[in-house]
Amino acid sequence: MSEQQAVAAPQGANPKRKKALIALASAVAVAGLGWGAYEWLVASHYEGTDNAYVQGNVIQITPQVGGTVMSIHADDTDFVRAGQPLVKLDPADAKVALEQAEAALGQTVRQVRTLYANNGSLAAQVSLREADIAKAQAEIARAQDDYNRRAALVGGGAVSREELNHAQTQLNSARAALSAAQAGVVGARQQLASNQAMTSGTDVEQHPQVQAAAAKVREAWLAQQRAVLVAPVDGYVAKRTVQLGQRVAAGAPLLSIVPLNQVWVDANFKEVQLRKLRIGQPVTLTADLYGKRVEYKGTIAGLGVGTGAAFSLLPAQNATGNWIKVVQRVPVRVALDAKQLQSNPLRVGLSMDATVDVSKQDGKTLADVPRAAAVAQTQVFESQDDGADAEVRRVIALNGAAARTPVRLLAHGAGPDRQH
Repeated sequence: MSEQQAVAAPQGANPKRKKALIALASAVAVAGLGWGAYEWLVASHYEGTDNAYVQGNVIQITPQVGGTVMSIHADDTDFVRAGQPLVKLDPADAKVALEQAEAALGQTVRQVRTLYANNGSLAAQVSLREADIAKAQAEIARAQDDYNRRAALVGGGAVSREELNHAQTQLNSARAALSAAQAGVVGARQQLASNQAMTSGTDVEQHPQVQAAAAKVREAWLAQQRAVLVAPVDGYVAKRTVQLGQRVAAGAPLLSIVPLNQVWVDANFKEVQLRKLRIGQPVTLTADLYGKRVEYKGTIAGLGVGTGAAFSLLPAQNATGNWIKVVQRVPVRVALDAKQLQSNPLRVGLSMDATVDVSKQDGKTLADVPRAAAVAQTQVFESQDDGADAEVRRVIALNGAAARTPVRLLAHGAGPDRQH
């Protein structure tokens, strides 16, 4: 090949290379513009994380009284209704305590009835002491007359000096008897006032001593009712540790109930992602359990007030040793749709992917209005003391207090039969 042909060959190849480079540069530019447009028009309106997990209320069932486990009525994975018995304890001790409290109440009622009865006897004692005063006054008048007559006759010798002294002695004795009778009246009146202070303004049923004993009966009644542990809410049983025959103490965890219709998602966003997150923004979530075929619709219910590291059991000590910056995460609570949970139930602890639409920025980052209603509540324990008042009225009526307040007791339906 000649020198002229060797020089011409690369010059002929330059246009093709140039076109290829221009095409590549154009493709890169178009891709960059497309990516920028996507970031500006689409991606900038969303914040997402795969650090999200299902959370829920894990309700521990703990006894309010100690006892021995006699029966277990629910096991792990069982569904239970609110009010359904879960565990029954031996009620023998509670039954004995109730009987002792009822006996003490009956004895107190009889003692208080005695106080009311003493008012009459003490009033009679006051009248008797007042009669003693009148009698002593009459005796003084007679002794004074005897003394005056003898004193008039002692000068003529008709009455001896000894007889006059004897009359003086009788007069002094009558005066002493009057003083004793007057003191007796004061003492009787004080006893009557003391007894009336313990009975005035109330009847037997409402007397403080009776009410204190009645409170013990109610306490023992509740202890007997609490020997049966019931489910506070509808849910599924988990973490059952109680065993048959086990002696459990008050407050010991026996099992847990998880209401799966009340779960939520805690999505842990990086601190740089919190700039556009607001309460009320819509959230799209997918669970690893169902994959992309099930998409949950949620709403941001609140943003955490601290990072996860700040509330950890062993928080990081960033002021000691070598320090490496770690991006922190803040939990964001996402409320879920109850209908979707019913159709596709979730479990506590499942992994979720969360994507927040941050287009709307009119919400708040922190709640500034107190919650109007209770976060959670149950009414299954309100009826445990329903029979306690009826039992108290039965014991009071059985020990004779009904004779003083028959209308009150009949109005409350007290009867001779014992109801448990």
